[in-house]
Amino acid sequence: MKKFKLSLASQIIIGLVLGIIVGAIFYGNPNVEKYLQPLGTIFLNLIKMIVVPIIVSTLIIGVAGTGDMKQLGRLGGKTLIYFEIITTIAIVVGLGAANIFQPGEGINMNELTQTDISSYVETTESVEHDGGGLLDTIVSIVPTNFIQSMAEADMLPVIFFSVLFGLGVAAIGEKGKPVLDVAQGVADAMFWVTNLVMKFAPIGVFGLIGVTVSKFGLSSLIPLGKLALLVYGAMIFFVLVVLGITAKIAGINIFNLLKVLKEELILAYSTSSSETVLPRIMNKMEKYGCPKDITSFVIPTGYSFNLDGSTLYQAIAALFIAQMYGIDLSITEQITLMLVLMVTSKGIAGVPGVSFVVLLATLGSVGIPLEGLAFIAGIDRILDMARTAVNVVGNSLAAIVMSKWEKRFDEDKMEAYNAELAK
Repeated sequence: MKKFKLSLASQIIIGLVLGIIVGAIFYGNPNVEKYLQPLGTIFLNLIKMIVVPIIVSTLIIGVAGTGDMKQLGRLGGKTLIYFEIITTIAIVVGLGAANIFQPGEGINMNELTQTDISSYVETTESVEHDGGGLLDTIVSIVPTNFIQSMAEADMLPVIFFSVLFGLGVAAIGEKGKPVLDVAQGVADAMFWVTNLVMKFAPIGVFGLIGVTVSKFGLSSLIPLGKLALLVYGAMIFFVLVVLGITAKIAGINIFNLLKVLKEELILAYSTSSSETVLPRIMNKMEKYGCPKDITSFVIPTGYSFNLDGSTLYQAIAALFIAQMYGIDLSITEQITLMLVLMVTSKGIAGVPGVSFVVLLATLGSVGIPLEGLAFIAGIDRILDMARTAVNVVGNSLAAIVMSKWEKRFDEDKMEAYNAELAK
C-alpha cells in the first residue's frame, strides 16, 4: 500500500487556513499574539540564520568558477538595467491602475481606523538624517567590516565582498582549491539545513497568520476593500501580463514558472517575508537551468533593487491617499512622484518596513499628507502578503532573463526539471 504523504505546499496551506480560523475565533484576544507569535518568530529567525552562509558560499563557488572580472562586470551592469526597467514599469502600472479605478474616491476618513506609524516615521527620519539616498547606498555597498555586515545581514556589502573573494580564489589557481572545497561543503550543508528548517514552515505560517487575523480581523478589510482589491488585481495583472511578456521574450512560460515556485509563493505570501524563500528559490533556479554564479548574484541583489510588488503598491498607495484627501495630482506631479519613487525605493532598500518608509520619504515631494498612511497601516499586512509574492516571482524571473541574456541558460536542465515535477 502506497504511503500517503502531504506535500510541503499542502502543509503550508493547512497551516494558513488553521491560522485564519484560530485568529478569527479569538479576534481581539491578546493571548493569541502571546502564544502564537513565538512560533512565527522562531521560523523567521531560522531562515535568517541560514541566508547569509548560503549567499556567501554559493557566490564564492559561482564567481571562482567563472573567474572573469569582465564577465561579472557585464552581468552586474545588465542586471541593474533590467531591474530599473522592470521596477519603472511596475510604478507605471500602479499609477495607471490608481488613475483608472480611483480607489480613494468617496472614502469617509471618519469610518477608518488610524494606526500608529510613529516607528516608521522615526526610521524614515533616521534614514534621511544619515543621508539615506541612492549615492549613500552605493557607498555602503563597500563594507568596512565584512563580519559586521554578515552579522547585520546587510546583503549588498556581503555580496560585494563575496564576489571579490571569489575572484581572489580564482586568481590563485590550485592554492584556492581547498577554499573552494570548503565553500562547496558549506553550501551543500546549508541546503540540507534549509530542507530541515522548511519542515517547521507550516507551524511558522500558522503562528504568523493567526496573530495577524486576531489583531486586525477580516472586518478591517471592508472600509478599504476597494484599495485591497485594486492592489491584488494590479499585482495579478503585473505578473501575468508584464512578467508574462518578459518571460515569453526570454522563451519561458510564466505559468510554468509559477508552477515551479508554488511552494515558495505560498510560503512568501503567508509569512509576508521574501527572506523565507531566498535559499530555496536560489536552489530551484539553479536546478531550472540558471548557472550558479548568476543565480547567487542576481537573486540576492534583486532583494534590494528589484522589488516589483513593493514599488507597484507604493504607486497605488500614494495616489490612494491623495484621492482620499481630495488632492488632484497633475501629470507633472505624478511623473515627479514616479521619479522620486524610482530613487527612494533603491536608496533605502533593506530597511525594516521598507514600503512604508519609502512612502513616508516620498509623499511630501508632491504635497500628499503623510498622516494618510495611518489610515492604511491596518491592512498593510494583507497587502504586504501580495507584494511579497510578486517580489519572489520577479526575482526568480530575473535570474532566468540574465542567464538567457548571457547565453548560459541550460535548456536541457530545465526540461529535465519540468519532467521531474510532472511525475
